[in-house]
This record gives sequence, structure tokens and C-alpha cells, in this order.
Amino acid sequence: MKKMKFVTLLLCLALIISFAMGCSGGDSTPGSNEGGAGSPVFLSLATGGTSGTYFPLGGALANIITNNVDNVKAQAEATGASVENATLIQKKESDLALIQNDIAFYAATGTVLQKFIDEGQYDNLKGLAILYPEVIQLVAAKDSGITSVTDLAGKKVAVGAPGSGTEANAKQILEAYGLSFDDLGKIDPLSFAEAAEQLKNKQIDAAFVTAGIPTAAITEVSTVTDIVIVPIETDKIKTLQEEYPFYTEVTIPGGSYKGQDEDITTAAVMAMLAVRGDLDEDVVFNITKSIFEHTDELGSVHEKGKLIKVEDANTGMSIDLHPGALKYYQEKGVK
Repeated sequence: MKKMKFVTLLLCLALIISFAMGCSGGDSTPGSNEGGAGSPVFLSLATGGTSGTYFPLGGALANIITNNVDNVKAQAEATGASVENATLIQKKESDLALIQNDIAFYAATGTVLQKFIDEGQYDNLKGLAILYPEVIQLVAAKDSGITSVTDLAGKKVAVGAPGSGTEANAKQILEAYGLSFDDLGKIDPLSFAEAAEQLKNKQIDAAFVTAGIPTAAITEVSTVTDIVIVPIETDKIKTLQEEYPFYTEVTIPGGSYKGQDEDITTAAVMAMLAVRGDLDEDVVFNITKSIFEHTDELGSVHEKGKLIKVEDANTGMSIDLHPGALKYYQEKGVK
């Protein structure tokens, strides 16, 4: 009898343990449980600093994915932006990421930026969609006397957060004008929010910002400090294009910021959504589909969201598409 009771007790314990394991939460690490029947797929979406365009847009993308793709939950994460985001994808620490198309190309080919040259080609970085133009905005305090890129020599300049596309753009634009970081009086590797604060407090003279227009950080500065948006001339943009073909010429319309009444010529690259190459093909197909079926939601979050269109999804794509995204575009007849 005692033996029977002991066996019954063991069976009960086994059932309790089995039930507890079955009801436990899934692993919340990036890309965990992907493709498991009935198991949620947890995805991390790397964005940028909280004062740029990437952060609110990334949050909207994550919400669209979570609300419209079965068994997928996406979470937007604030990061140092493009260069860091490419690394997060390669290391499988993020699953999706907003990245400039020029930075994505450098990462995938292991070229241009020393970090990518040293680390080699990022073979797990694939494209999902081109989104909108990323405008390079050089904003200066009006009382700094800066009206041209050449005037930055000897000045205190914010050149973008470490590991950001802005930092790379600042370096390349200075090179087109025969300058380098060494020619500046002081360089500050600041995020958009930090640069805005230091411009307001007269701690720096100017800042490079690569983001959609309008950019919250610049708008904030312009409300309390007189600013100028410094142009990048057409001939210098052509010089840039000879070595870095992803640059295009764009216009910042007059009235984009307080005190900026005239159109300003500058350069731009393209913002894109990248994805881990080893993420499940069906998951990526459904993510791509959900985004382009809900572009109205993106437009309600940020002006740049209104520019996201499926017919432009491959214009400026600088790296290989993920097979799941490619399948969606083929179904939609997008070249």
C-alpha cells in the first residue's frame, strides 16, 4: 500500500511539472521560437535616438507588425542608429533595423568605414524595404557666423552619435570640402537630442543631423535659438557621388523650420528597413505585407511615413533582398 501511494505521488508531481512547463512564457530574446507552431515570435526592431525620425517610425512599424502578423510580437529599441544597427543585425542581437542605405552597403561589402573593413562583410544583413529620403541637415547657431561648410574649420561641431550614419556622412561631406574632423575646433559625438541641447546652451556652434524633415531636435532648437540651415552645394554633392554613389541632391523647403525662409540645397541618402538574413521566410513575407497594407498608420505618426510606398520599395536598395520580401514584391509586381 505504501509503495502504491509513493508511485501515485511521483505521478502527480510529474504531471504538475509538465503542466507548469507547458504554461510558462516563451523566450523573449530576439527572433526566439520563430516558426514554432503556435509559439509567438519575439522580434527586436533597432531604431535610433529618441529625438530622430527612426524612433517614432520604428515604434509604429513594431505596432503594425505586432497587430497584423499572427504569432509575432515586435518591440522597437532605441539605439545609436545605422552603424550600430547593422552590427546588431549581424550579431543576431536585433532582427529588424532602420539603416541608411549607404551604411547598409558598406556593412554588406566590408568597405569604406574602418569598422566594416576590419570586421569583414556582414553576410546576415538583408534588405526588406526602402522607406524615404534621409536628408543631411547642417544646422548652425546664427550668431556663430557659419554660412558654409568651410566655415566649420575651428568651430565646435556635433558630428552625430558614435556608430551612426550621421557620423559617417559628416566625415564624407567634410572631405568633399577638403576638411577633416581634425580641422574642427572640437568634435562632439552627440545624439540629436544632445546636440539640440548643446546648441540651445551655446556649447557648440553647429551640428550635423541626418534624418527626415522635419526633425524634432532641429524644430526644438529653432523655437528658442536663431539658427541657419547651411547648404551643401551642387558641385560638392557631385564630388561626393563620384566616391559614394548613394548620395542624391535634395531641397529642404523654405519654412521647414522657424527662421528658415528660403529653400536650401543639400544631400540625402535613403532610409531602409533591414532584416536578419536567417529570419524565417514566411515571417518576413508577412511582415513586408503588413507594413505596405498599413502605410496610412505610418503617415499618421510622422510626415516621412507618408512617403513610404510599395512601388518605391526597391528604389535605392543597396543590398540583397531577403527572400521573404522578394516573394512579396514579386507577387505585387514590384521591380
